[in-house]
Order: sequence, then structure tokens, then C-alpha cells
Amino acid sequence: MEEISSKGKLFVISGPSGAGKGTIIKELIKQIDVELSVSATTRKPRPGEIHGKSYYFVGMDKFREMIRRGEFLEYAKVYENFYGTPKTKVLEKLDEGHDVILEIDIQGAMKVKKVFPKGVFIFILPPSMAELRRRITGRGSETKEVIDLRMSKTLGEIAYVDQYDYCVINGQIQEAVNRVKAIVIAEHSKVSSDIQGILDEFEEEK
Repeated sequence: MEEISSKGKLFVISGPSGAGKGTIIKELIKQIDVELSVSATTRKPRPGEIHGKSYYFVGMDKFREMIRRGEFLEYAKVYENFYGTPKTKVLEKLDEGHDVILEIDIQGAMKVKKVFPKGVFIFILPPSMAELRRRITGRGSETKEVIDLRMSKTLGEIAYVDQYDYCVINGQIQEAVNRVKAIVIAEHSKVSSDIQGILDEFEEEK
């Protein structure tokens, strides 16, 4: 297992589609100093998307080479395209002292957990399955068959909740944002192996 040390903290946020992960993260970024990791993908940019901000858009050959070199914390093939989290970009931000958020699916999160066990894993849940269905239906972009499939998939995803450090129920958005923010703040006050360095500093000041 690869051992990774860092100054900042890595927060991995997952949850079923419709749980409100993206909305929570957007509000969180406005309130505290955290940065959202930018994924790499082999798909073509959509109108309005910016390379390096929306995604890192790379060719299939380049992506495969990055896989061969072990340059991803995690990656997956979705339909005809690959998506992955560039390791170097994340580590650079952490080493600079910035907290980094990964918004990824549960399979990706479990891969990250294997190579970065010091990460903080947060699972976002809707208040109920009925509310989740209402949110997905409200988008107006999915058929009943697709919605039923998403709901079925959600039951399997929830089974992974015990693999996470925290679970936040997103019933009211600001309350959910406050809870995630509290987790970030608390993690920076946790007594860990770094405490010896803090104690050494106090000893030097005597």
C-alpha cells in the first residue's frame, strides 16, 4: 500500500445521484478554504466547459499512458470514455497546505481509500427515498425507467455507508453544508501522529 503524507487534508464526498453533493460542495467552497479536484477525461468538451477548470481534457492514448504510469488516484470507464483523478495535482495542493475535495462515485472512493487511507470519507444521503425520487423526477431529464434504475442502484450504494467516516443527511441544504463544514474544521483539530511535531515546537519555545 502506497503511503502518502500531506499538509492539507483530502475529503472524499460520495452519495447517490440526487443527494445534493454538488450543491453542498459549491456552497462549502464559498465559505471555507477548500479546493475541488479537477478530473481528467477522454470525452470532448461541452459548450462552456474550460480545460483545467471543468476537466482536464486528454486524448485516449494520453489517458492510457497516465494509467500505465500510475498517475491516477482512481479512474473508471463510463460508457465510451475514461474519467480519473490526477494524483500529482491533488498532492501538490495538499503539500501546499490546501484541503482538497474529491466528488466521486462510491467505487472510485473505495479505490482512493486503498491508496490514501488518511483521507476523510463523507457520505451524503437524502432524507428519504421518496425525497430522492422527487428530486430526480424534478429534473425532468430522465424517463421513468431511468429513474427506477437510479432508485434501485441507490439501495446498493447505501450499503457502503459503513465504509465512510461520516454520513450527512441533506434534508435542508444550509444545515447539510454546516455539518460538512464542521467535519472539515473538526478534522483539523483531531489528535493524530502530527501531535508530536506540535509538542516539539512548544518544547523549543521554552
